[in-house]
Amino acid sequence: MKEKNKIFVQAMPHYIEAQSEPEKHRYVFAYTITITNQGEIPAQLLSRHWLITDANGKVQEVRGSGVVGEQPYLKPGESFRYTSGAMIETPVGTMQGDYSMRSDEGDEFLADIPKFTLSIPRVLH
Repeated sequence: MKEKNKIFVQAMPHYIEAQSEPEKHRYVFAYTITITNQGEIPAQLLSRHWLITDANGKVQEVRGSGVVGEQPYLKPGESFRYTSGAMIETPVGTMQGDYSMRSDEGDEFLADIPKFTLSIPRVLH
């Protein structure tokens, strides 16, 4: 049985060496997010909430309307993909969070963004 409101979120991070300055504790990452409506009814992304944690335990909390200036509307089976970025002070960190969504039936619900790792190449095996 399909769920009425089901949003699947997939993240693909990568290190941006050209914009990073390790000697200044500045590590820049881009991440591409794919949001897929696996539910039974259309839903719109209203806002985002991120927790970005570096290896020292420093947490950046980010909240905002939509993603990359958009509030995508997804019919069942549709996906939306975007790329954004984050900067942390250590070579390794994590990101996780959620999207606030509203279905066509007026239900507001959270779509979980599973934790993913930010890591410069050759640090984690």
